[in-house]
Amino acid sequence: MTQYQGYLLDLDGTMYRGDEVLPGGADLVRRLVEAGIPYRFITNNSSKTPEEAADKLTQMGIAAAADHVITSSMAAADYLLRRHGTVRVFAVGERGLFHALTRAGHQLTEDRPDVVVIGIDREITYEKLAAACLFIRDGAAFIVTNADKAIPTERGLMPGNGALAAAVETSTGQAPVVIGKPEEPLTTTAMASLNLPKEQVVLVGDNYDTDISAGFAAGIDTLMVLTGLTSREELTQKQQQPDYVVDDLTEWEVVT
Repeated sequence: MTQYQGYLLDLDGTMYRGDEVLPGGADLVRRLVEAGIPYRFITNNSSKTPEEAADKLTQMGIAAAADHVITSSMAAADYLLRRHGTVRVFAVGERGLFHALTRAGHQLTEDRPDVVVIGIDREITYEKLAAACLFIRDGAAFIVTNADKAIPTERGLMPGNGALAAAVETSTGQAPVVIGKPEEPLTTTAMASLNLPKEQVVLVGDNYDTDISAGFAAGIDTLMVLTGLTSREELTQKQQQPDYVVDDLTEWEVVT
C-alpha cells in the first residue's frame, strides 16, 4: 500500500449519508490528523459555504475547518480568476455560490455580465433561467458548478444542477464549462490547496462516475469506497478500475 502525503475526500456517500456518519470516515480523518497528513474535503455541492460544510462535519465528530473544504463554487470562482481575472457575474444559485464569487473579488450583477454561473438553486424561477439565456446569447461565458442531473434527498432523487443547466444549454445551444467532478477544475483547485505532486495524493470517493473518474482525469490514484452510490457489481462492469476498493473506510490503513 502506497504512503500518501495528501488526501482528497468526497463527502456525501463517503464521509456521511444525509445526517448519518458512515463507517470509518471520522476515524480516517482522525488518523490523518495524528499522522500530520493534509486533507481536503471536495464536493460538487455549490450551495454551502466552506464554513457551513465544516460545521456539519464537526457536529458529526469529523475534524474539519473551513480551509479543509473545497466546494464547486470555490473552484468556479478560482477558475474564473485563473482564466479571466476578476469579472462581472450573473449568478444563479444559493449562498455558497454568491459567497465564493464575492470572496474571490468577482462582482455580482444583473446588468451586462461577462459570465453566467449556474449552481443549484432550490428557488429557481423561469425569470432567472430566461435572464441567463439572454446574457449568454449576448456573449457572456457560460459556467456551471457541476453537472449532477439528480441529487439524493430524504424524498428521493430530486433535480440537480445539471438539470437546471440543461434547460439553459437547450435554449441557447451553448454548452457550458463544467467545474465539478468528474471534470478537472475542482480537483485542480484542491490540488493547488494541498501543494503536493499528484503522485503523492489519493482521491477517496463512492461515486465512480464523478469521484473516481475525476481522479482518472487528474492523474491521481483513487480509492473506491462502497458505502455510497456505486455498488461492487456496477464497479465490475467498468473498464478502468480504481487503484483500491474497500467496503468501508474502516478497512483502509493510513501508511506513515
